[in-house]
Amino acid sequence: MTQEGLRTEGLVVGYGSGFRVGPITATFPVGVTCLVGANGAGKSTLFRGLAGLQKPKAGSLLGESGAIRSVGFLPQEPALPSHARPGDLLTHVAWLHGVPRAQRAGAVTAVLEAVGLAERADQRIGVLSGGMRRRLAIAQAMVHAPSLLLLDEPTVGLDPKQRASLRDVITAIGQDRVVLVSTHLLEDVRRIAQQVVVLAEGRVTFNGPRADLEAKADPALDPSDGFDAVVADLMEAGEEA
Repeated sequence: MTQEGLRTEGLVVGYGSGFRVGPITATFPVGVTCLVGANGAGKSTLFRGLAGLQKPKAGSLLGESGAIRSVGFLPQEPALPSHARPGDLLTHVAWLHGVPRAQRAGAVTAVLEAVGLAERADQRIGVLSGGMRRRLAIAQAMVHAPSLLLLDEPTVGLDPKQRASLRDVITAIGQDRVVLVSTHLLEDVRRIAQQVVVLAEGRVTFNGPRADLEAKADPALDPSDGFDAVVADLMEAGEEA
């Protein structure tokens, strides 16, 4: 089922009179958008606002036809019960999100297949590899078919093979929904992002297609090095490029 795109209008998220992110007015089409910034740039703060865990100070998040239907959120350090089985955990999460009883089994099967864990449904979570547990954490964030899927640093701590596998999963998921991935790993941005939002100290310094960032790179440099240099500059910039 294809979802609609989303947009923020003057969205501001922050803590009291201190650090804040925004205002952000941006459109997020179906596909993968990477939110990039150094540690402390405001990525997790913005995600908490988008996920509804922190009330925005101003602005809104809307779907093309009005209020968004639902949000799925993978925090940076997800906690999964090691004694449980993936199928049982996802069934419980689907119930928590109000997925009707008649639809739960199908929803669980679909997300397990989407993240490549269909054959692991009855194994204990504690025996799964780190990459498998991260994929399961993504599954629990999307079992209720949310309009917006937020993945906060999903590949951190994984080895290169696990990261490559998870990037494939994220790309596939983004075929029919809006996926926002928070990361400071530029290799992930180069591999999976269709759109990029760069944050620097709570301010948006770039918002647009990845191809536009690639076009800014110095042609004398290797493409990967040139892209990384452009993003690194934007992560330190003080105003929108």
